Amino acid sequence: MTTRSTSRRPDARPAGAHERGGLLVEGVTLSLGDGDATVTALDDVDLDVAAGEFVAVVGPSGSGKSSLLAVAGALTTPDTGRVLLDGVDITRASPREKARHRRERIGFVFQSGNLIPALTALDQLRFALDVAGKRAGGGHDPRELLDRVGMGHRAGHRPHQLSGGERQRVGIARALVTRPAVLLVDEPTAALDRARSDDIVTLLAHEAHEFAVATVMVTHDHEVLHHCDRVLSMVDGRLSE
Repeated sequence: MTTRSTSRRPDARPAGAHERGGLLVEGVTLSLGDGDATVTALDDVDLDVAAGEFVAVVGPSGSGKSSLLAVAGALTTPDTGRVLLDGVDITRASPREKARHRRERIGFVFQSGNLIPALTALDQLRFALDVAGKRAGGGHDPRELLDRVGMGHRAGHRPHQLSGGERQRVGIARALVTRPAVLLVDEPTAALDRARSDDIVTLLAHEAHEFAVATVMVTHDHEVLHHCDRVLSMVDGRLSE
């Protein structure tokens, strides 16, 4: 599949999507390193992802895809430009405010899963709900969501008892359980077989459309791009359709 923009499917913006403003990245640049080792990770990047839209970003390793997710998720402050979440500029927010946005409104899926070693799969999701202040039905049911990613039978297992692919699936469920406004996904199928990869990306697309989540997925897996509303290409820190 090519990396050109694809048309948005009819269900990409469900009823009620207007209640969320999505993700807007404007004129973002980011340099990494010092002196002669400085590289431009992001070069005047613009990205507009509507609530309920599922966007994929593809490109070679080192092209800036992970840096884009870090800036969009308020993990890294860009040199120039701004990031708006639901119309609120989070770029220059205080560290405390950024942490609150990440906790309450942004879901992350990391390649490694980034699970808490002492917690079971089920408790990973319960803890995410607790931290986000959504204990009273503000998110998905943790057990049901584990079932949906094929991990219900491993709910009582801790990370060291799970394979890489299983940890990845728990990480995906944890990111989805709070029903975030923005979901940032880094290579969700890297440790999965073909059938499971398709299932997981189908779930991500459903979540984006059904719950008006502005979703950005970085991937090298071209076999799953047909699930996305748009496919963008990143090369040398520049993003294009």
